[in-house]
Amino acid sequence: MPERNGNNDERDRLCLFRLWRPVYCGRSARDNTRTAERLAWKAYVEMNPGALTRFRIAAYVVGVGLLALVLVAMPMKYLGDDPRLVQIIGPVHGALYAIYLLFTFDLAMKSKWPMGRTILLLIAGTIPFVSFVAERKVVKEARQREAAAA
Repeated sequence: MPERNGNNDERDRLCLFRLWRPVYCGRSARDNTRTAERLAWKAYVEMNPGALTRFRIAAYVVGVGLLALVLVAMPMKYLGDDPRLVQIIGPVHGALYAIYLLFTFDLAMKSKWPMGRTILLLIAGTIPFVSFVAERKVVKEARQREAAAA
């Protein structure tokens, strides 16, 4: 067995080849995976504290804008024959949605989410009420990861 204070590379190599019980540096492979995930999340939170906050604000603003467009402006246009609100709220919602896309994509890249999840979150801003649900799920997962990293 190699010395503990000596050549760590050799010890690490020997630990990796133990097939009957996967051990790396005296800990199980499962513990090492969890530790790596915790450290990665902790580093992410420390380096990018604003990505989640930007996403949350954008999700709320886009959600409220979409609800105003769908529940107020569209009925005024089609039931009241007054298209002015749609002409105002529509472009504002479009610009805010473009910002939401940027912030969501930024968070997805920094969090290393799979492409499917990223696309679903990008689409969430186009369906009324869904951006609120998506934001809650993302924040819940972020808090669970943060608690696990602590």
